[in-house]
Amino acid sequence: MKNKIIYLLFSAIPFVFACGSSDQKADSAKADSLINETCYASSFEKDSAAMILKTMSSGKVTGSLLIKYGEKPQNNGKINGKFHGDTLLVDYRFNTGSDTTKAFTNPLAFLKKDGKLIMGVAQIETTLGRSYFVKGKPINYEAGKFTFVEVPCK
Repeated sequence: MKNKIIYLLFSAIPFVFACGSSDQKADSAKADSLINETCYASSFEKDSAAMILKTMSSGKVTGSLLIKYGEKPQNNGKINGKFHGDTLLVDYRFNTGSDTTKAFTNPLAFLKKDGKLIMGVAQIETTLGRSYFVKGKPINYEAGKFTFVEVPCK
């Protein structure tokens, strides 16, 4: 009988921790509330882009980015990242064209200047299936073709 009680107690331990962790997740979700939502648009020659940024109380930035190319299929996806001073660094997870089965992820960098977000260009490397900016190589904000200006959200 003692063995059954001991087994019962040990088998209940994971449930106790699982219940506690869901409460912690709910608390952290409540604590990370939306502070601001800003919409941006940009165009360059035949290409255009639209971005929605949601800034959370934790400092995280989420949102969406759609890039329509004049001569190529569009990229449509989600962004997740954080501001580091005046620089927004995000991971952009997107699909190309109508193919929703294969998603790509690339790092993107935006410099916030005069109320605009300037997309930078930098060398990217891929390690273990994940793409990163090459350490030690600068991000060039003058070579980027998209400068996003704030627009009303629809």
